[in-house]
Amino acid sequence: MSELTRRKVLRRSAVAGGVALGATVPGAGFAEAAPVRATSVRATSVRAASTASSAAGPAVTVRPDDARYPELIRGTNQRWVGSPDYVRLVTSADQVVDAVKEAVAAGKRVAVRSGGHCYENFTTSSDIKVVIDLSQLASVTYDAGQRVFVVEPGAWLSDVYSTLFKRWGVTLPGGSCPSVAAGGHIVGGGYGALSRLFGLTVDHLHGVEVVTVDKDKTVRKVVATRDSADARLRDLWWAHTGGGGGNFGIVTKYLLRTPDATGSDPAKLLPRPPAELLTSTVTWSWDGLTQTGFKRLVKNYGDWFVAHGGPDAAHLDLFSQLKAAHKAAGAITMVTQLDATRAGAEADLDAFVAAVGAGVPVKPQASTQRLPFLHATKWPGFAGGDPTLRFEDKSAYMRASFPDDQLSAAYHHLTRTDYTNPAALLLIAGYGGRVNAVAPDATAVAQRDSVMKLQYLAFWQDAAEDERHLAWVREFYRDVYSASGGVPAPGRVNDGCFVNYADVDLGDPAHNTSKTPWHALYYKDNYPRLQRVKAAWDPRGILRHAQSVEPSAG
Repeated sequence: MSELTRRKVLRRSAVAGGVALGATVPGAGFAEAAPVRATSVRATSVRAASTASSAAGPAVTVRPDDARYPELIRGTNQRWVGSPDYVRLVTSADQVVDAVKEAVAAGKRVAVRSGGHCYENFTTSSDIKVVIDLSQLASVTYDAGQRVFVVEPGAWLSDVYSTLFKRWGVTLPGGSCPSVAAGGHIVGGGYGALSRLFGLTVDHLHGVEVVTVDKDKTVRKVVATRDSADARLRDLWWAHTGGGGGNFGIVTKYLLRTPDATGSDPAKLLPRPPAELLTSTVTWSWDGLTQTGFKRLVKNYGDWFVAHGGPDAAHLDLFSQLKAAHKAAGAITMVTQLDATRAGAEADLDAFVAAVGAGVPVKPQASTQRLPFLHATKWPGFAGGDPTLRFEDKSAYMRASFPDDQLSAAYHHLTRTDYTNPAALLLIAGYGGRVNAVAPDATAVAQRDSVMKLQYLAFWQDAAEDERHLAWVREFYRDVYSASGGVPAPGRVNDGCFVNYADVDLGDPAHNTSKTPWHALYYKDNYPRLQRVKAAWDPRGILRHAQSVEPSAG
């Protein structure tokens, strides 16, 4: 990894920042509900508009002898490259129905990709023969009749934010990586730099249009909303509020509106972001940073979010990531944003930086910048990612600040001399706030009293080095959670894992020696209900992967 400059490392380490790079397979459904009618307002984004205009065109089938094939069988993580018989590029929900019918009739296993940001091989496994690519199903529109914004699964978050803000002055509290698509991001929960202020993306999900396969292999398209008259449809909507991709069917439209929003003015139906954001980058050099200083820095950071993690806490507009890179990178970096338009913003930022650095015997280097909202969504402090890299990631939610044993383990692995990858890090994101205003069973996202979300990451380029980097991440994670069987089992301090940061090791007894199964780490007590939804809407398991929801028996 010597060819990676420190600047590149910091940029690449942001790939998983406030973003959900989870499994890119959305949705599910079947029933008597009618499909969403045509939207009445067209998106202004060039990418979205061009997609909408092509929706009437035929689907495109790309086979191995096509020059486009190598591009369409891989995603962001270069560890995973598929070998399907073909990739079907679709531009409408009806084309999705046709593609599923064809694959089911031929007995071919299907996977679905929206943006290609799956952490594991859920869309590239060797037994997958058909990939339905939703990347061209990417419009962002408004339906005045239903009072909902309609986001198709292939829409990049950058286009979603641009269209929503430029046309209506609103936004979604979603992720920060611009090339993540809505498909897998939303169905996994969706969180980002505005989530402490506005909640999760799924807290604003009103409904979904979904293609599913019945037990008699009937393929159909349905709409399920939070207020559907049919309880089965309400369950289907609920499963898409954090149940994760590749489970219930294929989402072709997300219908979005804040639950308590009233009236017909679209500018009042989703959150309005701050007009301007105050952004900050602070670095502490590893030179002179002792174990005591490191522990103090990370503990201070955790303590601040514990104190400000409640739904009615002060400073909910303040979002931050602490990127504790390996000592080989040279520095630990903290990036922060908050609403620049409110009184006292600069003083509050200064107080936050001072609180995190209190008692740390290394003087930080700091810079601040004011950015208009839309520009801030492209700020490299949070956005980023290099699609040429291989990576491994593990996640954890935290309900309390860091115990000393966890800090000791983190320091050990971040300063190891037998592993000196500057692109390896522990990324700690602030969490909580309005996320924690929602009951654990109101959506499929069960972690509703956590205050931080963690990622254990390593990036590299050479496939021959896979085992070395995988071993470091696994050993780091195992040692931090040694008191709970090598995983962040829900308890006083930890609260499981994030489904969009998929990790198959959680189901491997060689890596998870706790009594907590993988599904309890992701879903906690919500798993049985998800199993019932799976049994009702995808009883044949047409969509499945290594960690898909297992249907309930009977």
